[in-house]
Amino acid sequence: QVQLVESGGGLVQPGGSLTLSCTASGSIITIYVMNWYRQAPGKERELVAAITGGGSIYYADSVKGRFTVSRDNAKNTVYLQMNSLKPEDTAVYSCNADITGARGRHDYWGQGTQVTVSS
Repeated sequence: QVQLVESGGGLVQPGGSLTLSCTASGSIITIYVMNWYRQAPGKERELVAAITGGGSIYYADSVKGRFTVSRDNAKNTVYLQMNSLKPEDTAVYSCNADITGARGRHDYWGQGTQVTVSS
């Protein structure tokens, strides 16, 4: 069984920084793309950033220049460094990964972590 576990959310003032991490565990053979999504109350889920196994990266326009996604393949972990945070970044952030494990290739989700940007 493959699991994704996020950590690092919390309350931060506008202009502050947070780093989220998401670690995959279980019977993992290959991790392809790893994504960070967010969903604010009353809004649709939004893809924030993505990183492939080869290091190709995507950012949503709303976070370009402020957020940095990276991954440590040896640790099966993806990170999201968030700088210059704004109140509109407040949301539940969830990681998602395309993983081949003992039971085949599937899409997995973490439980989500709350990020609140407020003074």
